[in-house]
Amino acid sequence: MSEVLVLVDHVDGEIKKVTFELLTAARQIGEPSAVVVGSPGTAAKLKESLAAYGAAKVYVAESDDATGYLVTPKVDVLAALVEKTAPAAVLVAATADGKEIAGRLAARTGSGLLVDAIGIEGSAGDVVAVQSIFGGAFVVKSKSNKGTPIVSVRPGGLEAEQAQGAAAEEAVDVPAADAAKSARITGQEPIVGGDRPELTEASVVVSGGRGVGSAEQFEVVEKLADAFGAAVGASRAAVDSGYYPPQFQVGQTGKTVSPQLYVALGISGAIQHRAGMQTSKTIIAVNKDAEAPIFEIADFGVVGDLFAVAPQLTEEVGKRKG
Repeated sequence: MSEVLVLVDHVDGEIKKVTFELLTAARQIGEPSAVVVGSPGTAAKLKESLAAYGAAKVYVAESDDATGYLVTPKVDVLAALVEKTAPAAVLVAATADGKEIAGRLAARTGSGLLVDAIGIEGSAGDVVAVQSIFGGAFVVKSKSNKGTPIVSVRPGGLEAEQAQGAAAEEAVDVPAADAAKSARITGQEPIVGGDRPELTEASVVVSGGRGVGSAEQFEVVEKLADAFGAAVGASRAAVDSGYYPPQFQVGQTGKTVSPQLYVALGISGAIQHRAGMQTSKTIIAVNKDAEAPIFEIADFGVVGDLFAVAPQLTEEVGKRKG
């Protein structure tokens, strides 16, 4: 069975949920091989979790410089492994870094690039990416006819399923980065995000739109999110109006999410927003406009004042959890 390389997305020794989704997708077309690029000792912290989701092999690419440059070390390691192992495909997360890594790797290896997949089908030699396009209006399938398919997979696009793997370790070299052609990281500051889950990692997202009315009134969104243990999102209209910070924007020009539950409060459902959340498993919309486009894709809709509906929902969720 052909190997499928999976780039492990991790931060401070913790694996991002999307990595488990990538390993699950990899099992559809071959034998998953996780690729860990990081500082010395990183792979040891991740091995058990990778094994629990089916990683047959773990390529350990560790060095002090691995985290000192933007994306370059990961591209270098993956390119070397593509040449060495001739994998059925390479899967990376469709995050900001992941998309850049995928694009560079495709160019470096002369391969086809399949972007923002929500599923993987086929087998080695016939890898097919399932994609949601035009703001979720259509689902299409595409494949590469050149080189090794390089596939970026949308976080939350598919369900992660456990399957025991051997996770046999194999050390690989991290090529020395050419400082003249690479961007070095000179400093880092942690994002102050509170106790809520990260937007693209959360299983429940509660978002507010222009209908919330002001930054102060966004508290109604936060309270419902906290009742669910959810992440908070915002539409572009809400962000442009100054109601909520830009890093929480969901949509075509913001972040793409696919949680188990998406609650839209005061969001009309413009195509720009729908493109970022339409693949959510269950969508609940609250809007006073019965003709709002969001109701076209909502599984459950409430036509009413969000300031009357959301507090009731917050209270009821609190009771059920209590």
